[in-house]
Amino acid sequence: MRIDKHALAIISICGSALDMLGALYLAYDLLGGEHGPLRILSRAVTYGALFAAGYGVVLGPVFGLASGAANGLTLAWELSRASRQEAVPGFWYESAMAAIRGLGFGLGLSYLFGPRFGFAFGVLSTLGQVIAYQRGVRPSLDYAPSTRPHMSRHQMLAVITRTAGYSIAGYFSAFVGGQRTRALHLGLEVGLLVGVVTAVASVCMPVVEWTADHMPERRMGVFGVVCILIGFTLQSVQYWAVLLE
Repeated sequence: MRIDKHALAIISICGSALDMLGALYLAYDLLGGEHGPLRILSRAVTYGALFAAGYGVVLGPVFGLASGAANGLTLAWELSRASRQEAVPGFWYESAMAAIRGLGFGLGLSYLFGPRFGFAFGVLSTLGQVIAYQRGVRPSLDYAPSTRPHMSRHQMLAVITRTAGYSIAGYFSAFVGGQRTRALHLGLEVGLLVGVVTAVASVCMPVVEWTADHMPERRMGVFGVVCILIGFTLQSVQYWAVLLE
């Protein structure tokens, strides 16, 4: 059995990322302790993995990595502000967050369906999120860390709206990208996928936020060691593939 070179590249990249992540967690004290950036990093890793896994299972690892990284970074930054009870940021800050997430979607879909599809979807995604921000729908909506998962009524309505909006965006993007015969199918597939993953993330969000603010220092160190070991294992796959081929 031969392993595709693209799969090997993705595995090695994931291994390198885990090595870097583990080193950061082991350097907890050097990074400012409980007031440093590791609380934001914990959120970014958790949300990024959640979105990457959800999107990647259906649309493949490239889309999963691109959209997962964009969603993880932006959600971590915004929710960290909410945890510190900082004021709601202005228009340009929220537009930047929307653009980063739109870029992640656009890059992933460009790989799958072509640059025209990806560009159109990225632009529509960004515009839709900016409008949602102006109407008060943002990741910190009904922010309430808890030891139990739950979803508020406002969050549920936001998920339904997001599903419909991304379905429409996928439909029009398919037309722009020359996928007219599959426009309805692609629109529903992308919209439902975004809606389901967003719903799961919203349910898990209270637990993730509570954990990020209450994670013991020793557990961070253990997590760092585990990340390094897994990263080393993933990076070695390419060399084992050569030896066993």
